[in-house]
Amino acid sequence: MSTVLIIGAGGVGRVVAHKCAQVPEVFSEIHLASRTRSKCDQIAAEVTEKTGRTIRTAQVDADKVPELVALIKQINPVMVINVALPYQDLTIMDACLETGVHYLDTANYEPLDEAKFEYKWQWAYRERFEQAGLMALLGSGFDPGVTNVFCAHMQKHHFDQIDTVDILDCNGGDHGYAFATNFNPEINIREVTANGRYYENGVWVETQPMEIHHTFDFEQVGPKKMYLLYHEEMESLSRNIKGVKRMRFWMTFGDAYLKHLEVFRNIGLDSIEPILFEGREIVPIQFLKALLPDPASLGPRTVGKTNIGCIVKGSKGGQPVSRYVYNICDHQECYRETNAQGVSYTTGVPAMIGAMMMLTGKWMRPGVWNMEEFDPDPFMAALNQHGLPWTDIATDIDVDALPE
Repeated sequence: MSTVLIIGAGGVGRVVAHKCAQVPEVFSEIHLASRTRSKCDQIAAEVTEKTGRTIRTAQVDADKVPELVALIKQINPVMVINVALPYQDLTIMDACLETGVHYLDTANYEPLDEAKFEYKWQWAYRERFEQAGLMALLGSGFDPGVTNVFCAHMQKHHFDQIDTVDILDCNGGDHGYAFATNFNPEINIREVTANGRYYENGVWVETQPMEIHHTFDFEQVGPKKMYLLYHEEMESLSRNIKGVKRMRFWMTFGDAYLKHLEVFRNIGLDSIEPILFEGREIVPIQFLKALLPDPASLGPRTVGKTNIGCIVKGSKGGQPVSRYVYNICDHQECYRETNAQGVSYTTGVPAMIGAMMMLTGKWMRPGVWNMEEFDPDPFMAALNQHGLPWTDIATDIDVDALPE
C-alpha cells in the first residue's frame, strides 16, 4: 500500500490516474498535480465516477524545483510518476533526490532549446540515485517502455543471440481532423521532422527525415506506409542487448499528415528558434501547438486501432530464429475505460505497471535504469492483466523485402 504523486494532467496523466485507481492494493493514495489544477480536478472527478476512488489534486510548476520539493514534502509519496513534459524531467529528478522519493517517467529528457533526444542527462544521475538508495525508472511508456521489455522478453525466452531488431509503431486511428497530433504537438513535430538514425555494426547511421520507408500490413489495421525515424529506446537497447548488429525504428504516417508537416516546415512553423512578432518574442512551434487540437480532447472522436511491436531475428542453439511480438489496442475501448484515446492509453498503462513493479519490489534497485535491465516476465504478465495483451509468434517477415 503506497502513496504516489502523478505530475502531468494531459491524456497520459488521465490514463495513469484511472489505471492506478483500479489497483487499490498497490496505490492506496493517489495525488495528481499539474500547472493547471482545474485539469487535475476534472480527471479526479472522472476517476471517482468510474471507480469510487478519491484522487487529491494540487497545482505545481514542474519547472521549479522549490515548488516541487514543497509539494512532495507535503504529500510524502513513496514515488513520483512523471508524465509532464520531457523538458521537466531533470527538475523533477532533482526534487525527488532532495525529498528522498523514487522516480519514474515515460520519455527521456529533452532540452527546450534543442531538438535532441538522448539519455545522457538522466544517466548522469545514476550515482546520485544509487547513493541515495532511490530508484529512477526511465521510459516506462510503450515506445520507449513496452518495446524495451519486448526485447528483453525475446532475449530471455527465444534467443541466444539477437542480431536485428525492428520496432514497428502503427497508429491506425482516425480523429476526423485535417491535422492533429496524438500526443504533445511540440514534441511530436520535433521528433518526426528530425533526421532519422539507425544503429548498425556499432555505429549510428543518419538519414534524411522520411527518406527510408516500407509498406507493412499491420494486423487489424491494414497496409500502412512506415518511415524510419530515430527513437530514444534504441539508445539504451543498443547498449543492453548484447551483440545486436542492427536496430531500427519505424512509424506510420498518412499522406495528409506528411503534407501538413511539409507545409509547416516550408514556412518555418516547426522552428524552435524565437522570432520577434509585434514587439515580443514567440517560438513558432509553440504558436503552432496553440492552434492545434489538444491531444487530450481526441478521445471521443478517435476510432480505429494501434499496432506496436518488435520483429527480432537471431539464433538459438545455433539455429536461426525470427519472432514478432506486438500489441493491438482499440481507441474506443480505451476511451470507454479511461476517457482517453489509444496513444495516451498505450503510454499511461505501462507507466502504471512500471510504478507497480517498483512498489511491489519486483523491480527495485537503487540507481537510474532503463526498462530492459529488469526481468521482463512480471511486466509482461501485467500487460495481459491490465489492458495491453500481447501476441508472440514466429515470423518469416523480412522488413527490407517489403514494398516501398
